[in-house]
Amino acid sequence: MTRIIAGAAGSLTLGVPGAGTRPTSERVRESLFGALDAADAMTDAAVLDLYAGSGALGLEAVSRGAASADLVERAPKAAQVADRNAKAVARSVPGARLTVHRAAVDAFLQHGATMWDLVFIDPPYDLSDAELGGTLALLLPRLTDDALVILERSSRSPHPMLPAGMVVERSKSYGDTTLWWLGRE
Repeated sequence: MTRIIAGAAGSLTLGVPGAGTRPTSERVRESLFGALDAADAMTDAAVLDLYAGSGALGLEAVSRGAASADLVERAPKAAQVADRNAKAVARSVPGARLTVHRAAVDAFLQHGATMWDLVFIDPPYDLSDAELGGTLALLLPRLTDDALVILERSSRSPHPMLPAGMVVERSKSYGDTTLWWLGRE
């Protein structure tokens, strides 16, 4: 079971797509969002959730005060689940702008001009380091000056290949999962 942990939609149970997704554990989400709350990283933020799956990360941010969330998911069934979850959260957070985009991440990033303050990237573990580096390069020009990017990878994955202009601010491992906090240089 996945649920919104805190905020206006706290305790709301979220649907989870079947095979093909790997939801972030509640323990990791609690730690992550505690740190984001302490850094005041969500208040009125424009949030982007790439490889969204259920949309739990972006929707948690909206529940805790983000102004908007764009959830990007290519898999049709997962995008349908994310859309249902977004509609449920929207009922608890009036005025929040929640949009599910059924698209491949790189194709989505190549179009539009939206800028984001907070980005969650939880790609499939089989995404190559070179592909991830390409995605980060596409994302970089779409980040606000003080944007924060949270990258979730297997603890067995190497240090992420970052494009010029992006740096690791910190990282933390939780068993099989490592969170990388990235920002503009």
